[in-house]
Amino acid sequence: MESNNVQKSQMIRKRMIIGVVTAIIASVLAFLNVKKSRTKRPIIVRQPYVNRDSLREANIDSVLYCGDSHCLGQICMRPSAIDGTHVRASVPIEMQERFRGRKDKTTQNVLAAVDFDLKFTYGLASWEGSAHDSRVLGDALRKGFKVPEGKYYLADAGYGDRKGFMPPFRRVRYHLKEYTDNPPENEQELFNLRHSSLRMCIERAFGVLKKRFRILDAEPFWSYETQVDVVLACCVIHNYLRGVDPNDAITREADLEVETHEIMKSLT
Repeated sequence: MESNNVQKSQMIRKRMIIGVVTAIIASVLAFLNVKKSRTKRPIIVRQPYVNRDSLREANIDSVLYCGDSHCLGQICMRPSAIDGTHVRASVPIEMQERFRGRKDKTTQNVLAAVDFDLKFTYGLASWEGSAHDSRVLGDALRKGFKVPEGKYYLADAGYGDRKGFMPPFRRVRYHLKEYTDNPPENEQELFNLRHSSLRMCIERAFGVLKKRFRILDAEPFWSYETQVDVVLACCVIHNYLRGVDPNDAITREADLEVETHEIMKSLT
């Protein structure tokens, strides 16, 4: 019993330390322009926050690239998945309607791409929670996000038909649990089964990120510019920790939650 309490205490302490480190990184990023270099380590590419009706005058940097080029760096040769997730945001009252996400809370709609090691290879933060995923992707493409020639990102149907992005077949069963007792009956169902299985990597990555950094689900108290930087900083730290211990306790807990969520989705 005492051992369990000690372990829990250590886990809470670790999360607090990581949260503080994230805040420090975010504050530094608010003042520094970190340019691309030739290193193969994750880097931040600073780009001005533009094309927003609500915050047009703001100069908020919002893009994360990992690698040494404007695509996927050393991960260019491997396919990956792309999706959006909502992160809590705090904005002035007159802007809150634009930022209200699916659960009636003010959020950022964050676009991200991950590889099959659950590392983030691209991230675009700062879009308001009411923005449609396809609109956010369009902004990413305008800002230089590219798909390597002959490669594809696995994407959900919400992103539409775009070159370089591979959605599942519509009106065909999709979620893994739907196939548990009923194997695929045709080519489209087999494709969707494989698609769903591979695209789970991004659901898992988001799950681990939010499980590790509880700060992303809490109402922030920083300026919006810093809120955007916090998201990117968390992604960078996440990538580092994936390299240190890819199967830590937080990852196992998050995987279990994602699996449970998928089961519930298949029953509705």
